[in-house]
Amino acid sequence: MSDRYVYDLAEGRADMRALLGGKGAGVAEMRRIGVPVPDGFTVTTAACVAAMERGGSWPDGLWDEVVAHLDALEGRTGRRLGARERPLLVSVRSGAVFSMPGMMDTILNLGISDDSVEGLAAEAGNARFAWDSYRRFVQMYGEVVEGVPAHAFADELDALKARRGVAQDTDLDADDLRGLVATFRAVARQHTGEDLPTDPREQLRRSVDAVFASWGNPRAAVYRKANGIPDDLGTAVNVMQMVFGNKGATSATGVCFTRNPSTGAKELYGEFLVDAQGEDVVAGIRTPRPLAEMETVLPDAFRELLATMDRLEQHYGDLQDIEFTVDDGTLYLLQTRTGKRTAQAALRVVRELVDEGVIDRDTALRRLDPAQLDQLLHPALDPGHGATPLTRGLNASPGAAVGRVVLDAETAAERGKAGEAVVLVRWETNPDDIAGVIAAQGVLTAHGGMTSHAAVVARGMGKPCVAGAGALRIDTEGRRVLVGDHVLTEDDTITLDGTTGDVYAGALPLVPPQVTDDFRAVLGWADDVRRLGVRANADTGEDAAKARELGAEGIGLCRTEHMFMAPDRLPVVREMILAEDDAARAAALDRLLPMQQADFEEIFAAMSGLPVTIRLLDPPLHEFLPDLVEQSLLVQRLEDEVGDTGAPLHGTDAVFEGWAAAAGGGETTARLARARRLLAQVRRLSETNPMLGTRGVRLALLHPQIAAMQVRAIARAALAVRAAGHDPHVEIMVPLVGFSEELRRMREVVDATMAEELAGEPLPYVVGTMIELPRAALVADRIAEHAEFFSFGTNDLTQTTLGISRDDAEGSFLTAYLEAGVVGTNPFATIDRDGVGELVHVGLERGRRARPGLHAGVCGEHGGDPASVALFDEIGLDYVSCSPYRVPIARLAAARSTLDRRDGARTTRDA
Repeated sequence: MSDRYVYDLAEGRADMRALLGGKGAGVAEMRRIGVPVPDGFTVTTAACVAAMERGGSWPDGLWDEVVAHLDALEGRTGRRLGARERPLLVSVRSGAVFSMPGMMDTILNLGISDDSVEGLAAEAGNARFAWDSYRRFVQMYGEVVEGVPAHAFADELDALKARRGVAQDTDLDADDLRGLVATFRAVARQHTGEDLPTDPREQLRRSVDAVFASWGNPRAAVYRKANGIPDDLGTAVNVMQMVFGNKGATSATGVCFTRNPSTGAKELYGEFLVDAQGEDVVAGIRTPRPLAEMETVLPDAFRELLATMDRLEQHYGDLQDIEFTVDDGTLYLLQTRTGKRTAQAALRVVRELVDEGVIDRDTALRRLDPAQLDQLLHPALDPGHGATPLTRGLNASPGAAVGRVVLDAETAAERGKAGEAVVLVRWETNPDDIAGVIAAQGVLTAHGGMTSHAAVVARGMGKPCVAGAGALRIDTEGRRVLVGDHVLTEDDTITLDGTTGDVYAGALPLVPPQVTDDFRAVLGWADDVRRLGVRANADTGEDAAKARELGAEGIGLCRTEHMFMAPDRLPVVREMILAEDDAARAAALDRLLPMQQADFEEIFAAMSGLPVTIRLLDPPLHEFLPDLVEQSLLVQRLEDEVGDTGAPLHGTDAVFEGWAAAAGGGETTARLARARRLLAQVRRLSETNPMLGTRGVRLALLHPQIAAMQVRAIARAALAVRAAGHDPHVEIMVPLVGFSEELRRMREVVDATMAEELAGEPLPYVVGTMIELPRAALVADRIAEHAEFFSFGTNDLTQTTLGISRDDAEGSFLTAYLEAGVVGTNPFATIDRDGVGELVHVGLERGRRARPGLHAGVCGEHGGDPASVALFDEIGLDYVSCSPYRVPIARLAAARSTLDRRDGARTTRDA
């Protein structure tokens, strides 16, 4: 098929999606199974790619193929493009391989002209319909193909309606529309410097070229980046015979879903407009009517539509998003595609399709995007908030959004990128607003319906959306929103409840997400399939309990340093750091020990029967002290208050208080003495590059009493919870090991301390290490001689392998690298497969060579990234560990990886 660029719809099938695009393949498949669709042909994605490779020039022979297929279409329909009698009108629509709603361009009614408009009017017996189609064509063609600003046409249309004293386009008569065509042509001439072409075939050529070019427009590029769609796929172009929903009371157009895309419920969901064309519905030009009302307006077409919806869902085995037109009572389907849906809906749909016997469980798991589950794991509006809504719109996409009002997409993108929570408030979004929608917490529109652009895009991204809130009055010049007597400015915060459609002033309280039956059932299927274990990173009993609720099979990383930072503990930690001798340090450690023990008891109890990996202290000690600059400024301020009295830098608090008293000073002088002492310690412990300095095992070997205190706390906590009837599974992890001798010596400290604490009482435990340095991965065979498990700390391993500081890079050059395509993904979000991923592979392979059966996992945040999980499964790790709220994502991703490897093996065998 590679030697052809154009296919008739009759030649296409669903499995030709990569060539014909989603729309072309969908329409061809509907035609193949007998669903009524207009006739036409598709210019393939290969043609678009070839044109892109030639800098926009078409490949040889493409136009000849288009002309040949147009001739054939004219022959089949008995109509001719642009003819005075029985004219053929066509639509020219994009069709990417992956659905990109509203991101690329469409031209309707191509082929209408001063000659053909009269023939169209006579044939339909409806002059208003013909001239309405003509003005629509000039408007769309002028904007999409010739680059006339959209507002130039919209302003003239609004002005005409104002002069006629009407509110809707449908209130304009044939004479109004005839005059509007002339006005629109003059507008185009004013902006382009020439008349629009009148040859319909030339119009077709330019229109196809414009749709090709729309693949590269900014909004499409932003959408592809946000949804992980490659830039080199190109779009197909579908040229189809026009059917008309704007012929009057017996014609209509609409969009419907075979199930509710917000909730997944099997119920009627969609909207339609009588006497309209499709763009009127999705662009929010008119407020559409609920699909259920179509039964009383066009009953025969409604019944046929319901039967067709059911037929298509059964055929595709999935929720379908359908566009339809009723042309003078006759139903036509213009598109069917897999419907974008919320995560809540996605789970319910696949569960019910399995229950109905339409698909099996493996197919259901393949349908789900693991990353989409993140939508379910964000807080929702507290139902007991008691606030009165400002207004209500359509509950277009569920969830809660809290943020400051922003009235344009550019500002939303700028402020959202800066980390500010914003809600994009618009009359109605259009595809150019995509960057603002991505950056916003939610979207609120005054106009448009449940199938408008704002609703569809928000649902696909998991953004709460309230659409069609008609009480909103948006003053763009005054930068404010009026809701009755209430005025909102861009400094005001609002709350959206996308589940109910309510809009509130101020920030309302949120509640944690609730795990649904659909969630439990589908994730249970994933657990039955996956090989890779899933643990959680948790530092408190509360986090551990939440992780277990979300399906974690243990704790893969408990960071003990987070416990030290609690306000009631930090002074004791500082006392330990500032101790002048071993006895003073031991006394401070003795005070910390029961605090650590209590923390570990909570975690062991929450994870009873499951492994808990506790990492010994990792950061350098100066992180528990004040910032060097801030402490220096404090000392300087105190010196200015009392004068530089030469306070000592060493000694106990009693020494300083005695000195202050002898110096004749009061509390300020004593504070200066203590501040100087603390400053001296901060300076002594500060390092130029602390990430590569005295931390982890290095600190433990210099001060083994710190590690010994932590091991004692672990042992005592485990014994205590076991006595209370729990089953602790203890794993002790030594961080930042780069030399096998480091781990050997640390094992001596750990084993000696455990032996002393257990005093012969049996308590199984294992000791392992984090592999977070390239050297550790390369000498993993030697390190494995002293480790019973490995945990790859991919956060630090990424930094040390790439030589990139995460904190610095993500705010500077890394963003520029991503935008310029120097790197394809953020290596701190998705594992660097060729570099860091290869080190994980090498480390695992060498570690297991020395210690067969070595248990190994990953405890960096890569453990919750679906693409990274797939690599870790492929490499052969035993588990991944991630934050509690990413555990479900990892569970599903691991199952998908198992299925993908199984499918790959099957494909290989079949080949």
